[in-house]
This record gives sequence, structure tokens and C-alpha cells, in this order.
Amino acid sequence: MTMTQEWLQVLNSAGFRVTRPLRAVVEVLTAAERALTPTDVYDLARRTYARIGLTTVYRSLDKLEDAGLIERVHQPDGCHAYVAAVEGHQHLLICRHCQRTQYFHGDDLEPLMRLVSQESGYDIHTHWLQFFGLCPECRPST
Repeated sequence: MTMTQEWLQVLNSAGFRVTRPLRAVVEVLTAAERALTPTDVYDLARRTYARIGLTTVYRSLDKLEDAGLIERVHQPDGCHAYVAAVEGHQHLLICRHCQRTQYFHGDDLEPLMRLVSQESGYDIHTHWLQFFGLCPECRPST
């Protein structure tokens, strides 16, 4: 079973109606190798389903996020993009030039969370960490 088929099955099982526009969005995101903005998804989805609207893309992204299939990437410029979600707690490296994403483990952040909790008085439940920089392909050679 392909990733696209798996996602469609998850959506169907969660009670979402799998329409042609939703299928087009799923196909775009499962094939993506980088973080995609809603406009990126819209432009790419129109190649297979020309009648898709930008509002439909946003609604589809919300459904996919609700189903736990994608994660929102908050960009430094205030916009956001989306990547396929992974199982378990992971952190992201994101290239500021090509938007390539890579997950990494950050298990050693627990001591920092405890320290911040103690110093601030907050009862911290979770964290989300993203590093932005240039990937090896985009970084100028020195």
C-alpha cells in the first residue's frame, strides 16, 4: 500500500469524505520532499485537479492536520508550511532556502524542560523545536 493509499484510508476511517480535491492534496503532500505552503500545495494540486480552490486546500490541510497526518511548520517570517508527520516525538531541521525538512531526535531536552519549569513555575507538558538554516546542498562551500 502506498503512502497516499494509507493516508486516504486513515481519513476514511476517521469519517472524512475522500473527495477528488482532498485526494489531490494528499497526493501532493505524500510526494513532497520539502515543507509546502498552502499556496505551494494549491499550485501543485491544480496539476492533477484543475478545479481545486485555495479555500478547499486550506480545509484539506486542516483535515489532514486533525487526522495527525501532517504537521504545521512555523516559519520565521510568520507564514507556515506543512510536512508529513512522523510517529513519536521528533524535532525538525528546515532549510531556509529550499524548504527541505529533516527530523531529528531531541531526547536530551528533558533536563532543560525541567530547569525551565522549576525557574518559571510552569507545569510544562510538551515542547516543539525547529531549527532553521541551510542544508548541505544549499550551504555555500567554504
